[in-house]
Amino acid sequence: MTSLSRDDIAQRLTAAGYIADTELATAISIMQLLKRPLLLEGEAGVGKTEVAKALASVHGAELIRLQCYEGLDQSAALYEWNYQRQLLAIEALRVASGPGQDLSRIEDEVFSERYLLERPLLAAIRRPEPPVLLIDEIDRADEEFEAFLLELLSDWQVSIPELGTIEAAAIPHVVLTSNGTRELSDALRRRCLYHYVDYPDAEREARIIMARIPRAGTTLALQIARMVEGIRKEELRKVPGVAETLDWTAALVGLDIANLHDRPELVHETLLCLLKTREDSARMSAEVTARILGRVA
Repeated sequence: MTSLSRDDIAQRLTAAGYIADTELATAISIMQLLKRPLLLEGEAGVGKTEVAKALASVHGAELIRLQCYEGLDQSAALYEWNYQRQLLAIEALRVASGPGQDLSRIEDEVFSERYLLERPLLAAIRRPEPPVLLIDEIDRADEEFEAFLLELLSDWQVSIPELGTIEAAAIPHVVLTSNGTRELSDALRRRCLYHYVDYPDAEREARIIMARIPRAGTTLALQIARMVEGIRKEELRKVPGVAETLDWTAALVGLDIANLHDRPELVHETLLCLLKTREDSARMSAEVTARILGRVA
C-alpha cells in the first residue's frame, strides 16, 4: 500500500464514495506515515466503519474485519485448530502406522499449518500485502480482550504455542471503531491515533448522498440533508445516521420524489427509514415534520 498525501487521500476517498473532512484525511495520512492504528470514535451511524471500507477501496487492499462483541476471545479473533480434521487425521495415522507408532510424529502432524484455521487477526498479519484491518466496535469487547490487543498492536507478532512466534509479513493498516459503550483503556488510546467522527453538516451530507445515489440530484440531496439536520436536533432516542439518510434517499428516489415540497405527506410517511423507535415515531408527528420541512429551502 502506497502512502498518500492528505489531498490525495481526500480525493481518492471521494472517488470511492466517502466524503471526508480535512481532519479525517489528515488523520489517515498520518496513520499511514507512522504505521499506527487509527481509533475512530463517534455516535453509531456516522460512518466510522465506512472509513475502513473506503480506505481498502482506495488502495485496492483486502479488508479484513473483526466484529467485536461481549465474550469475544482470542481463539475467535486469532486462530483455532480444526479439531474435526485433527481427529480424523489421528485415526488415519494410527491405522497407517500400526502398533508401536511414534505418537510425537502424530502430534507434529496434526498441529501443523494444515490444520490451522486463521481468524481475522492472524490473517491480517500474515498477508504479504498490507490489508486494512477493521476492528469494529472495540468498546463491545471485554477489557481482557482489549489488553490482548495491546501486544499485537505494538509488536505486530503473535505466539502460537505449537508453531512459535509469527511476525507480521507486512504491517496492516488498522482502523478501530468505538461507539462509546464503555471507556477504553489509556494504554489502547496511547497506541492509536485518534479522530472523532461527528455527524456531517448538511452540505457534506448532501455530497455524500450525491456520491452514493447520483439519481437523487442536487436539489433533492440538499433538501434531504437539511431535513435530516433538522430532525437530528429533535429530542430523539435514536438519532438517524448517514446510513439511514441514504436509505431514506433511496426510498424517495424510488418513489419518484424530486422535491420534498411536492409531496409533504409522503415525506412524513417515509420517515420510517430514519426513525427506529416507537417513541421517536410518536415525537415526529405530521406537525413536527411540517415545521422542519418549512425551514428547508
